[in-house]
Amino acid sequence: MSENETPLSTLSFTVSGRVGRSASEVYEAVADPAQLSHYFTTGGARGRLEAGADVSWDFADFPGRFPVEVVESVQNERIVIEWDAAPGSNPTGRTRTTFTFAPIDDGARTLVTITEESWSATDAGAKSAFGNCEGWTGMLAAMKAWVEHGINLRDGFYA
Repeated sequence: MSENETPLSTLSFTVSGRVGRSASEVYEAVADPAQLSHYFTTGGARGRLEAGADVSWDFADFPGRFPVEVVESVQNERIVIEWDAAPGSNPTGRTRTTFTFAPIDDGARTLVTITEESWSATDAGAKSAFGNCEGWTGMLAAMKAWVEHGINLRDGFYA
């Protein structure tokens, strides 16, 4: 490390994709547990992604219900959640994920950006961050297929 570089202390990532629907439709595909259960939470989602709501997600590939805390929700613009991190991957035991929904092409499409942060710059932190990055990238692809074409890409993918 050169003298001008600072040591890496935390890890985060950002993934994004474009969905051929309005920001309100794409926001609902994430916020509405019925829609989220069709293409992402293969074991089902409970609770709407609104601040203060009782929310949990279940996945066929990671069985067991995961509690999700909604920190912030701004209709058609932004959702911020926190949930438990893999053991030993960061000092707080939680990560923060921010979804943003930006209208593009005169509102005909939406740029969806997902940022997750809070891992330690350790082997365990990197392993957890890379795994979640893969998961959110898959979620974006599955959401695009679901919202634009009604196709569930995850059906039978993990189990």
